[in-house]
Amino acid sequence: MAEIRNYTMNFGPQHPAAHGVLRLVLELDGEVIERADPHIGLLHRATEKLAESKPFTQSVPYMDRLDYVSMMCNEHAYVMAIEKLLGVTPPIRAQYIRVMFDEITRILNHLMWLGAHALDVGAMSMFLYAFREREDLMDCYEAVSGARLHAAYYRPGGVYRDLPNEMSQYQASKWHNEKDLKRMNENRQGSLLDFIEDFTRRFPACVDDYETLLTDNRIWKQRTVGIGVVSPERALQLGFSGPMLRGSGIEWDLRKKQPYEVYAEMDFDIPVGVEGDSYDRYLVRMEELRQSNRIIKQCVDWLRQNPGAVMLDDHKITPPKREAMKADMESLIHHFKLFTEGYCVPEGEVYSAIEHPKGEFGIYLISDGANKPYRLKIRAPGFAHLAAIEEMVKGHMLADVVAVIGTQDIVFGEIDR
Repeated sequence: MAEIRNYTMNFGPQHPAAHGVLRLVLELDGEVIERADPHIGLLHRATEKLAESKPFTQSVPYMDRLDYVSMMCNEHAYVMAIEKLLGVTPPIRAQYIRVMFDEITRILNHLMWLGAHALDVGAMSMFLYAFREREDLMDCYEAVSGARLHAAYYRPGGVYRDLPNEMSQYQASKWHNEKDLKRMNENRQGSLLDFIEDFTRRFPACVDDYETLLTDNRIWKQRTVGIGVVSPERALQLGFSGPMLRGSGIEWDLRKKQPYEVYAEMDFDIPVGVEGDSYDRYLVRMEELRQSNRIIKQCVDWLRQNPGAVMLDDHKITPPKREAMKADMESLIHHFKLFTEGYCVPEGEVYSAIEHPKGEFGIYLISDGANKPYRLKIRAPGFAHLAAIEEMVKGHMLADVVAVIGTQDIVFGEIDR
């Protein structure tokens, strides 16, 4: 008789479902997984170490590059940590803008997850639909920061600038005739708030479309129901947070339980799963899309009624206006000092956490009174989730590994930091 032995193989990093640089070493008995060993370190960019050699504000753009589909949420936790140490509170309008963009980012993240997860499992159209809506929200990023991806829009003390009064429009080209242009620019005639409001009106119907394609789809359910089940107790022990924890039936959301900025003023619900399998986590994230849309609507209504400052007026922390800097010697000195050596932050340590699209994203910051952090530690939600991958795939088939990676919504930038 032939000797039967387990087979060890690499899954990724070149596998299309490994999303970047995930390398799993799988031990297989036929097609059933006996062991899964995630190897990390292929992307390591030393963000935490680099932050120790830069003035506080200069590390904001590094945060965008951690989980590069939840850009502004990463910045938010870091900026809040600095503000806690400085003992300052940003203007209320800046807080509403932050909350609005946090939720826009949550939708961006979940659309990316939905498209990629469905594509990995074999549903092609989902990817194209999800990216159609992402495009509009990327335009909102571009309108406020000039960049579609790495915005660096949040700053200690507020946000970089107020919301623009007009949206950029599509120009005539050989690909689009007059009729096309008119249709494409129809919702770009007003301000950014008008554009976002138009998006919030259209978006629930888009989510309905996604659900029509997937929620009752027989193949989708066969691939996700009962796959990667995690019990509520185990989810807590493994350090899960966000949709991974709520999918297992634990109602924990930092926006409700430890509100920050103006989340206490917002009216929204926390979706919770029952079974703790991949299908429940899918349903939780789909409902989060709808709840984020609700929060954005509330922010748009408030921002319309309440103009005001979006940055603190303390020029020891925030740069002076450009006109002032050109005309006034004191402002020029403030500007020069801020952009060369930054500002000193009082001694102390702080932990600041937000409800990031993937879970609890925390920044632990230690200051020794200098103009740069003494230590920075990032608590990335994806790291704890990836650590549980062996437990989630053991006993499943090789094809289910793909579904579990999808349901974890892994982005390696934050795991490899």
